[in-house]
Amino acid sequence: MSKPSGNCPSCGAPVQFRFSSSVQTTCEYCRSIVVRTDVDIQQVGKVADLPANSSPIQIGTEGVFNDKPFVVAGRIIYEYVQGNWNEWRLVFNDGVNGWLSDAQLEYDISFQVGGTLPLPGPAEIEPGQTLSFHGKQYEVTSITRARYRGVEGELPFQYWDKTVTPFADLRTGAGDFGTLDYSEHPPLLFLGQVVDFDSLRLTNLRSFEGWS
Repeated sequence: MSKPSGNCPSCGAPVQFRFSSSVQTTCEYCRSIVVRTDVDIQQVGKVADLPANSSPIQIGTEGVFNDKPFVVAGRIIYEYVQGNWNEWRLVFNDGVNGWLSDAQLEYDISFQVGGTLPLPGPAEIEPGQTLSFHGKQYEVTSITRARYRGVEGELPFQYWDKTVTPFADLRTGAGDFGTLDYSEHPPLLFLGQVVDFDSLRLTNLRSFEGWS
């Protein structure tokens, strides 16, 4: 799929997809959610006002993970009982998509795992349970029910009308991280690592009053 540009079907403003793997973006002017097909672009929804964002990360932030440069291309915002968190879509210089989870000053980078691994359903999983993926033993550390709150930037799939969804966080003793995402059926599995903010060597961050 090429990287087309066009006009927002709602307000007529210019809309461009920077990344060939993107299928959804948000109009910067009217907040319409726009998806593209092989022949055109269509409006499918509208983004409500987003909650206040205290993260220094933003669309266009660049960084490095495992010696591979990436740029932040999009964001999904989730809301739960303790507040909200960001899932930042990363596009690496080789075209691979990853996700940077940004919640309560904790950061994890993960990648969707394809294939047909047997995954437990939402009624079959509980904290403390052990799951084995790719030869590693993951413990289910928490199960969070979250509400889709909004999107920003470009995403590699359509994501704009989700309801309350359970997420199971997985950890190993060696710093490996995983998530079972029950927004789809069958569920989605993401595996990666817990990361230190400074180790990502991020640039083009948001600036806040009082920062030097």
